[in-house]
Amino acid sequence: MIEHHFAALLAMIGIVIIISSLLSGAVERSGLPEVAIFLLVGTVLGPSGLGLVDLALDSPTLKAIATLALVFVLFTDAIQADIGEIRKQRRLAALILGPGTLLPAALLALAAWLLLDLTPPMAAILGGALASTDPVLLRTFVRHPELPPSVRLGLRIESGMNDAILLPVVVLAMLAISGGAEAEAPDVARHVVGLFLLGPALGALTGYVAITLLDQVRRRVGVRRDYESLYALGVAFTAFAVAEAVGGSGFLAAFAAGLVIAALDVELCDCFLDYGEASAEMFLLLSFVAFGTGLIWTGLSVAGDWRVLLFAVLALSIRTAVLLPVLARSGIDRQSRRLIALFGPRGLSSLLLVLLPVFAGIPGAERLFVVTCLVVLLSVVVHGGGIALYLRRQGRARAAATAPAAHTAPVVQPDAGAAKPEPPAPERITIDELVQLQRTGAPVILADVRTERSYRDDPSIAAGAIRLPPDDAVRLARERRLDQHATIVLYCA
Repeated sequence: MIEHHFAALLAMIGIVIIISSLLSGAVERSGLPEVAIFLLVGTVLGPSGLGLVDLALDSPTLKAIATLALVFVLFTDAIQADIGEIRKQRRLAALILGPGTLLPAALLALAAWLLLDLTPPMAAILGGALASTDPVLLRTFVRHPELPPSVRLGLRIESGMNDAILLPVVVLAMLAISGGAEAEAPDVARHVVGLFLLGPALGALTGYVAITLLDQVRRRVGVRRDYESLYALGVAFTAFAVAEAVGGSGFLAAFAAGLVIAALDVELCDCFLDYGEASAEMFLLLSFVAFGTGLIWTGLSVAGDWRVLLFAVLALSIRTAVLLPVLARSGIDRQSRRLIALFGPRGLSSLLLVLLPVFAGIPGAERLFVVTCLVVLLSVVVHGGGIALYLRRQGRARAAATAPAAHTAPVVQPDAGAAKPEPPAPERITIDELVQLQRTGAPVILADVRTERSYRDDPSIAAGAIRLPPDDAVRLARERRLDQHATIVLYCA
C-alpha cells in the first residue's frame, strides 16, 4: 500500500512537470487559468477517473503537501517583494494591506456568522481564509507587459503579503476555540509570543545568517547561480523547522526569512526568480492536482443551500466593494483602481489557511473547508475567466496597433550565392573585444538585460545600450526591429 501511494505521488509530480512545461507557452499567450487545467488533471487521477490517487482530509500526504505549499506561498511571496518599490508606493501598500485586507476579512466573518450560523471564532477563520488573494491565479495577469505598473504592484503587494496578515487572524481564532474560557493566561501568552515574536524573529535571524554565510562563500570561492536558487529554498525550510522546534510559527518564520533575503541580497532574489520560482510554482500546481482528485469538488455538495450560495457570492464581491472606495485615496488613476479591485481571485492560499484548523482537529472545521472549496471553484470560473478575457482583448488591441507596421516590414530573401554563415560567437565577450568589434564597423547591439529589481537599484546603463528586460525580451526585440544579423551583446551587472 505504501509503495502504491509513493508511486501515485511520483506520478502526480511527473505529470505536473510535463503538463506545466508543455502548456507554459499556450497558457502565457491565451491567459487561460492554469489552475483549472490542473484541477481537471487531479480529477482524472482521482477516484472519479483512473483511481490512482485518493486523498482524504486526514491523509498524512495531504497534510505534508499543504504544509509545504503554505511555506512555499509565504516564502516566495516575501522573496519577490520589491522593497524599494513598496517604499515608494507605501501609501498604496498601506491601504491594500490595511483596510483593503482587514475590512473584507471582518465583513466576510460577519456574513458567515449571520448566514452560516457559525460561532464568532469559526466565522473569523472563514473570513480570514477567504480574504486571501491567490498569487497562482494572478501569475499570468501580473506578468502581462502592458498592465499598468500601479496595477501590477498593487496586486503583487496584496497577493504576496496579505497572507502574513491573515494567518495570525486564523491562528488566534483557532486558539480561542481550542482554549476557550478555560485557557490559562500563560498558555495564551506563550502562543501569542510564539506567533508574533518568536516565529518572525527566528525567521529573520535565519535569513540574515544564511545571507551572511552565502556572501562570504561567494566572495572567496564563488557559488553557482542555479545552486543559489536551491539555497533560497533551503533557507525557507530551515526557518520553518527552527521556529516550529521552539514553539514559534514556522509559516511566519518562512515569510520573515524571505523578506530579509529580499531586503539584503538582490542577487539571490534575482537568482531565485530565474530558477527557483519555476520549481515553487510547479509544487503549488501539484497542490491543485491534489485538491482536484476529489476534495475540492466537495464544495459542489453545498451549492444547493441558498445561504451558502449567497455567502459565496458575497465572498467574491465584498473585496471589490471595499477596495473601490479605499483605493480612491491611493493617488492612482481610476482605471488602475478598477483593475485592482476587480481581479482578486480566491484559490490555493484560502484552501491552505482553512486547512490549518482541519489539521488541528477543531470540530466543525470540515464544513469551513467545504464552503471554501465552493468559493474557490466559483473564483476559478469568474476571476480566471475574467482574466483570460481581459488578456485576449489586450492581445487583439496590440495586434491591431502593430499590424500596419508588420505589413510594411521588408522581407529579406536568402541569397543562394552568399557565403556560409560564420560560426556562432562565443558565449562571453570582453569589453576590449566589444570595442574592437565596434571599431570594425560591424553591426553591434548592446543590451541591458538586468531584471527590473536590479535596474531600479541602479538605473544607469552603458553608453549606447538599449533596455531589454529579460521577462519580455522577445516581444520588445520584435517591436524595435533589431537587426537580426547584428551581434547582440548582453550584460546584466
